[in-house]
Amino acid sequence: MNHKPKSSTNRLPNSKDLKILLTIGGLYSLATFLSNAFVNVFLWKQSGNYVDIAVYNLFIYILQPIAFVIAGKFTKKVDRTLIIRFGVTFLSIFYVTVLLVGDQASKIPYLLGAILGIGYGFYWLAFNVLTFEVTEPESRDFFNGILGVLQSLGGMIGPFVAGYIISKLDNFQGYSIIFFISFFLFLLAVVCSFFLKKRKATGRFLFRHVVEERKSNSNWRFILNAHIFQGLREGLFIFIVAIWVYIATDSEFALGSFNLLFSFCSFVGYYVITKLTKKSNRKKTIFFGGLLLYLGVGIFVFQPGFWMLLLYGVVVGVAYPVFNVPFISLTYDIIGKAKGAKELRIEYIIFRELFVNIGRVSAISLFIIGVLVFDPEFIIPILLLTIGSGNLIAYYFVRKTDSSIYNTPS
Repeated sequence: MNHKPKSSTNRLPNSKDLKILLTIGGLYSLATFLSNAFVNVFLWKQSGNYVDIAVYNLFIYILQPIAFVIAGKFTKKVDRTLIIRFGVTFLSIFYVTVLLVGDQASKIPYLLGAILGIGYGFYWLAFNVLTFEVTEPESRDFFNGILGVLQSLGGMIGPFVAGYIISKLDNFQGYSIIFFISFFLFLLAVVCSFFLKKRKATGRFLFRHVVEERKSNSNWRFILNAHIFQGLREGLFIFIVAIWVYIATDSEFALGSFNLLFSFCSFVGYYVITKLTKKSNRKKTIFFGGLLLYLGVGIFVFQPGFWMLLLYGVVVGVAYPVFNVPFISLTYDIIGKAKGAKELRIEYIIFRELFVNIGRVSAISLFIIGVLVFDPEFIIPILLLTIGSGNLIAYYFVRKTDSSIYNTPS
């Protein structure tokens, strides 16, 4: 009896929607990396206040899960490609707002953070749901690896070009140009979304069932706990790195160069890990990635200058793909084996995102309290060394998952 060959992990499956989704993801990455780090520096240069930067990021991660839930409810009623389109449109609005308010941006960090958080929420809900649908367990590691490569390319090109433009032009003029380019790239992503096959979800939004699944499904419970600690590290490092690199160098071009090196190492890391990762060694790979990430924290905190910051960029650039590719794939496989996954995939993805943002909001809240109560030079290194262990702690929960459930033979 003849059998159709299974999808190979060595080549991208021939799927139009999968390729379009990767294109949207690539445009998103380039637009985001072009401007994201520089938005934090843009605000820092206006206020010089850690709290303003933290509030901006805090509102991103407060509004993002709320937008996730709202988007999830709408995804049960309308074409989900409309959801990703709405998210990308809102991200475009963010950059228009920054362009309009200009040097008054630091006075409304909460509004800017809220707009970006809503855009992120709608975009990532739809992107994650579509990823779940257009990939299979056999192609998931490869898809996540290719997406990681695109993200790394965006991370190499975007910040370096942005840093060069800002350094060669008047500060506000340079920032205006990169924010406009990001706006244009998001418009291209909106256009690409029109080529996605319409995908409608039927049924009701049954969030309670996913919450109850956490009580009875230990795999689901453990991976959610792991996401809290992954989010804990992300919440703090996502903005403090850019600020510290800028403070150390007083140069946007140096920040762009740092991100170029970081993303080049991520590019190599994603390429290698895509070739080498197997379901059988996911847990060991996640542990090694978490260990490397914490090693990077030590380098970052005790660095004497820019060259050690570059070493941090190399170590963490390699560590992120080592941790993320198997961690994301493992999460999708656990969701795929959970009760009612086919009908409740949207609810599962939303619930996972809530736990990631619990970690992010907790980290930023601790940071705000810390710098308000203590001298920032004293408390920030302590926060980095403790909160920075998040990915390593996440492994503690990953190792408790039952491998036999999601490690189906390929």
